[in-house]
This record gives sequence, C-alpha cells and structure tokens, in this order.
Amino acid sequence: MIEAENVVKSFTVRSRSGLLRRTRTPLVAVDGVSFTVAKGEFVGYLGPNGAGKSTTIKMLTGILTASSGTLRVCGLDPSRRRTTLARRIGVVFGQRTTLWWDLPLRDSLTLVRRLYRVEAAAHRERFAELTALLELGPFLDTPVRQLSLGQRMRGDLAAALLHDPELLVLDEPTIGLDVVSKATVRDFLERINAERGTTILLTTHDLGDIERLCRRVLIIDHGRLAYDGALDELRRTVDADRLLVVELERPGPPITLDGIQAERVEGPRQWLRLPRSANAATVVAELTRVHQVRDISLREAGIEDVLAALYRGDRAYRRPGRPVAP
Repeated sequence: MIEAENVVKSFTVRSRSGLLRRTRTPLVAVDGVSFTVAKGEFVGYLGPNGAGKSTTIKMLTGILTASSGTLRVCGLDPSRRRTTLARRIGVVFGQRTTLWWDLPLRDSLTLVRRLYRVEAAAHRERFAELTALLELGPFLDTPVRQLSLGQRMRGDLAAALLHDPELLVLDEPTIGLDVVSKATVRDFLERINAERGTTILLTTHDLGDIERLCRRVLIIDHGRLAYDGALDELRRTVDADRLLVVELERPGPPITLDGIQAERVEGPRQWLRLPRSANAATVVAELTRVHQVRDISLREAGIEDVLAALYRGDRAYRRPGRPVAP
C-alpha cells in the first residue's frame, strides 16, 4: 500500500539579516526515510514534535512533493496522481475538520458522497454501517459547529471512510478526546482493520492508541527513521530504565546503593531508577540486607520511557534487520 525509498523533503527558511538583507537557510524535514506498509497492516508512526511525521503524511497524501526519493501510495505517485489517489484513500487530521461548519452532519456526509461520486445504493449501505459503528444517530441533524470534539471526530472518520478507501491515514485522531470518545474511536479503528482489512497508518502522541491498536511501529526522529518493528521488540532493544518502588518500615533518608540513588521520596516509600544493566535480584537482596523493607515492586519501562530513551539517543538508529549509525 505504501512504498517509500530514500524520501527527502527539504525547505528553505528565509530570515532577515540586517536592514535590507535576507538569508536563506536549508532545512531538511525528512532525511532519507525508507519503509513499506503492506495491505491490511495497522502501523503507528511516532516521533517527537518537529521530527517529520506531519511532513511525511503530507507527502503520502500528495499535499507536498518529495524533494528526492521514490514514493508510491496504492501504486500511484501521490503528487502527480493526487486526484486519483484521493478516491482510494481516506485522511483525517485531528486538528482540522473536512466537514462543513454550518451544515448538519448528515448534509456534510451527503456532500462527501457527491465529491467522491459514490453510487446511491453503496452510499446508503455504507452510511448506515458507519452510523451504527460510530454511533452517529443522535447528532446527524446537528450543525457541525455545535458538535462536541468527540462527535466531530467521529463525523470526520465517517467522511473519510464513506467511499470505502483502501488506506486510512490518521494524524492525531484522538487529540483532546475524553476517555469515552477515545474508546469509541479506538474500538471502531480496530474493527475496520480486522473485519474489512483497511490498511491504517496512525500518527499520534497518545501512546495508549499505539499500545492498543498497532502491531508495528515506525519511529522518526530528526527526519530519520529510528526504528521499524514490533512494539515488544522495541521494549527489548532500547535501554530504558526500570523503576524499583521500595516501601520501608519507617521514613528515612534517600537510599543510595551501588551507585543507584532514590530519585523520589514520599514518607516511607522511595522510587529508585534501575539501569537495564543492573541486576534487579542483586539490588533487592542488598536492599533487604541493609534496610527494613515492608514491600518492593519492580515496574518495567512503559512505552513512554522507551520512546524517551530512544529520543535521547540512548541507542543507534535502526533500520529493519540492520543497525545504522546516527
């Protein structure tokens, strides 16, 4: 569904230098990114702010043209075949809506049908299905401007899927949503991927979305691909610290043990960060020998810790199957 080979996107930033002079500075937003996405995959595309995620999405959808490299989406060059590609993909930008602000949601979706030239019978069937799955019924006749953020997001998802696209590209689809709305959107995405085989590429800062939905993650940092693989494999290969929570019999000074020091103390409870290289069993044995311990728990690094370690540069950039120097 997606083929990217050594894709580069650079911009020229103009700034004032003196009263009359302007300087031009080249900025590489995406730097030699290569990856493929197969039909039916659900892939998370992650990275810190400014890493190049949105630029990549805009190139995939034909909004921007790559400076160099090869890019194919559904077998098409996105920048040259943008109109044709639009009939085969769906796109949702979480911070922007594709719906008509002053029209009821029902009328917006009818206009979408006209834009994509969906046959009436197919539209009725798809409209009914999406209305049921996304629970749109109670607010179909409400103007878009009066919808809550969660309702509008579900409307945008319906608009993106009304023409039954092969590929769905999502940029922050759950941003700002409450817990209930977020769960509804996640359940829906999981279902269309499993039941209809819709290929989904998801960019998000909500790591709950990634852990719940994605079997594979791509991570971009400073414009370069830092990781491509399974989420569980990422946890094993990144040296993210673990957290040892110790509850003593009574409050005491911060624990210092073999170079490991408590980073947080609340009464008798202390939090110690263990490097991946540290032997947890040895640390626990020494703790119980030196201190009167009531309880101990070891917490493995969460996905937030893993990504933070990766962004800090705690490991080399990694392409599938081979390491690459940063």
